Amino acid sequence: MVRPVRAIVIAVLVLLVAFASAWTSLALWYRLPVPEVGRLASAILFGLFGASVVVALFGRRRLRAVLAFAAAFVLVLVWWSTIEPQANGVWAPDVARQVTGEFDGDLLTLTNVRDFEWRSTTDFTERWTTRSYDLNKLKSVDMFMSYWSGPAIAHVIMSFGFDDGRYLAWSIEVRRVSGGSFSPLADLFKNSPLVILAADERDVIGLRSNFRGEDVQIYRLRASPAAARLLLREYVSDANALAATPAFYNSLTTNCTTTIIKMMRVAGDAVPTDWRLIVNGYLPEYAYDRGALDTSVSLSQLRSAAHIAARAHDDGLSPNFSQAIRVGVPSPQGAL
Repeated sequence: MVRPVRAIVIAVLVLLVAFASAWTSLALWYRLPVPEVGRLASAILFGLFGASVVVALFGRRRLRAVLAFAAAFVLVLVWWSTIEPQANGVWAPDVARQVTGEFDGDLLTLTNVRDFEWRSTTDFTERWTTRSYDLNKLKSVDMFMSYWSGPAIAHVIMSFGFDDGRYLAWSIEVRRVSGGSFSPLADLFKNSPLVILAADERDVIGLRSNFRGEDVQIYRLRASPAAARLLLREYVSDANALAATPAFYNSLTTNCTTTIIKMMRVAGDAVPTDWRLIVNGYLPEYAYDRGALDTSVSLSQLRSAAHIAARAHDDGLSPNFSQAIRVGVPSPQGAL
């Protein structure tokens, strides 16, 4: 019985050392504050160190090798814990400001609501506004899915509709430096801060549908005004907290989907664990299964009506954009 147990322990240690070595090598490559050649050398050396420990696990000096690796890994974790997100930077214009909000009873006043006028992805007029909303007039919540990399991955945007015809969209994004780009792998390693944007739909939705060429879909949610108000309050609370204490974006643990799920749980909605919360391109199926969409029609009908590209291009980002992209979209609330 000793040999099988030993084999199992060694196998587990091999997996742990291999995973820790790969993670550390990538962490050193992406975050070590030295020139590129130094980051590359450090990543390679730690990878070789991990490989040597794996080999040693099959010899007589396995305990010494494990202890040496554990000590080195602890030092890496101590260094990792000291890395904090940058509070100030030369940010890309579209993520340069973090929205904040104040409540006076049910009256919400937001500062730095984005309302850019886009003519192309590189030609635009910057406009940041201060707006007020009466939460008693909040009537609906819609989920936008913007597919940018096939059917499995999408960017999720929640939009709140008011009975005066206005819509307020919330987008949780990577705060890129000017000239920087989005990298899902790099953003697993404290590469970019998180930013929460509140924006006009013509801006944050129109940019994706009309200029980036993403497949944007809209799904109208079954949410009571009370639930919508709770969720909106959570967005404001998280935005204010982020303005006070910056946090990192993480492609797996802190992104446009996971943060929304956290808010929904705080707002009182039970959200069971499901693989579609990670592979978020399938969120419409998840929402349909949970009765959050209009189940009086089939999911295929909802998907067919959800694509906004044609309506968005025909509208051309007019002041009537929000109403135009909702034409023919089934709504469990009967909203326009």
